[in-house]
Amino acid sequence: MRVVKIGYFLSCEEYGPAELVAQARAAEAAGFEGLWISDHFHPWNDEQGQSPFVWSVIGALSEACSLPITTAVTCPTVRIHPAIVAQAAATAAVMTGGHFVLGVGTGEALNEHVLGDPWPSIDVRLEMLEEAVALMRELWAGGFVTTYGKHYTVDNARIYTLPDEPPPVYISGFGPKATDVAARIGDGYISTQSDPELVTRFKEATGGKPAQAGAKVAYADTVDEGVEHAHRLWANAGLPGELAQVLPSPRHFEQASELVTEESTRESVVAGNDPEAHLAQIKEYADAGYDELYVANMGPHHQQMIEFYGREVIPQVS
Repeated sequence: MRVVKIGYFLSCEEYGPAELVAQARAAEAAGFEGLWISDHFHPWNDEQGQSPFVWSVIGALSEACSLPITTAVTCPTVRIHPAIVAQAAATAAVMTGGHFVLGVGTGEALNEHVLGDPWPSIDVRLEMLEEAVALMRELWAGGFVTTYGKHYTVDNARIYTLPDEPPPVYISGFGPKATDVAARIGDGYISTQSDPELVTRFKEATGGKPAQAGAKVAYADTVDEGVEHAHRLWANAGLPGELAQVLPSPRHFEQASELVTEESTRESVVAGNDPEAHLAQIKEYADAGYDELYVANMGPHHQQMIEFYGREVIPQVS
């Protein structure tokens, strides 16, 4: 198997802040090499039931463990102005001693519509993202910034608390158009798809810049129990096409997820406690060309999953 770095994916949709911090500590002790953390205003459904403010949690994580942290992903375009995200990311980079990556993407209506802003088309969202990233980098340079862009205005703005080096910006891409934007403006690439064509497209366009992926598992004593947890909590992951980007509320995801059968969840999810099944998923992402894979647990057995990976999975990958 091609060697990939294995990190732990903290799910803000499913766990509260104290649980997330405890999971991060456990992940470091078990040998995980980094952290992903999701950035949401809403969970995908009420069964998941959580959605703490990611920047507060990152502050706690910086004191709880020494693992590098990547947001997966922040949308710096609609709900939060990119100047504010730039300040938050700079502070996170300072608190982690420079071990912070700002993962960004075009977002979902689920989180971004809450202030009543219109939800733009994907082409407009990509344009907004590109302008936002350029503005954040200008602010990280340390001077006063006044700019009147197509989408964003800042007036005599300066970030005073800055890390020694600006945080890297990794761009999420789930299709060719977004992947091309990631290659053009990103320091790295982020996805949850084990799609070798997109990873190759990014790598070839950038001369091999790093690529991170995230995946979920449902650890349990049996496959059936794991599938039950995955289907109860994350049936939304089985929704096709662009639904995940355009549905505006958890109740709409609950309605749409009624179309996802437990059998389809079973076919798409790694569940149970067989190390070979978990290793096979890692191999799939490694073969696709990713350099790092961050694994989340669905359901109540997160501590057991972390210990299981530290004991039976990570040693076979590194």
